Amino acid sequence: MNEEQKYIDLHVHTTYSDGNFTPKEIIKYCKKLNIVAVSITDHDTTDGIEEAIEEGKKEGVEVIPGVELSAEYEESCEGEVHILGYYIDYKNKVLQQKLELFRKAREERAYKIIEKLKKLNIFLDEEEIFKNKNSAQSIGRLHFARLMVEKRITSSIKEAFELYLGYNKPAYVPKIKLKPQEAISMILQSEGIPILAHPYFGICIDSKTIKKFIKYGIKGIEVYHSKHHKNVIEELANLAEKYGLIITGGSDCHGKVDGNLPLLGSMKIPYSLLEPLKKYKEEIKNLKNFCLTNN
Repeated sequence: MNEEQKYIDLHVHTTYSDGNFTPKEIIKYCKKLNIVAVSITDHDTTDGIEEAIEEGKKEGVEVIPGVELSAEYEESCEGEVHILGYYIDYKNKVLQQKLELFRKAREERAYKIIEKLKKLNIFLDEEEIFKNKNSAQSIGRLHFARLMVEKRITSSIKEAFELYLGYNKPAYVPKIKLKPQEAISMILQSEGIPILAHPYFGICIDSKTIKKFIKYGIKGIEVYHSKHHKNVIEELANLAEKYGLIITGGSDCHGKVDGNLPLLGSMKIPYSLLEPLKKYKEEIKNLKNFCLTNN
């Protein structure tokens, strides 16, 4: 396989958060699509990473440990921004303690959504919402949307969000309050690389905003995303180059949504895009070793 045929996807969700593919299924699908490197970036949990790594070893797919965190941001059209963390130490105890708190908050939020839906005469079985849930799973609005389609309350996941679950809709409940700088700090403390996820999808991205996030500690931008059009990609790539930020990309795959094919691999992102991220991780490692030997 030559360099041009080697693809990556650095934004993928599994059944441990709101995806409907298991980590093993993700890896097997990557193999089928000639995706040689993938990052598992579940919401508020890292428990799918180990399974993906083990399967990746069997199938020859490189797995980058990742996570996706949500942070409150008033200037966003949805009141939040998402921060991706790559090459995190996913066994870091402090990180895991915080992620556990976030998952508990998500569970409490789910019960509030159930109550809001009841007031709209929509009754969803709690057991079905939480079925197959384990302590590592992160419950999100997509779980509700899928069940609403299954129960024929809405005709599609998109409609479920547009009518009930989307930002400021009747059954919307905000997530735990976390500032962008706190999310970024969490990733940095776990020796990871914080990246601003799908910026054009949630916020007005410009030099002023980029400077603000650089001050917070962001190291890169997710330039390539399934919802970024060509002109947006060009604009974000120019901003990244201007401010010396790492460029990343991923499909934001959640499995099959509304009967459509999975987004995994839809971006055709070349492996060469991963090299600056790997180089930066190596620099972090070298700096840590230098500090340890000179302490």
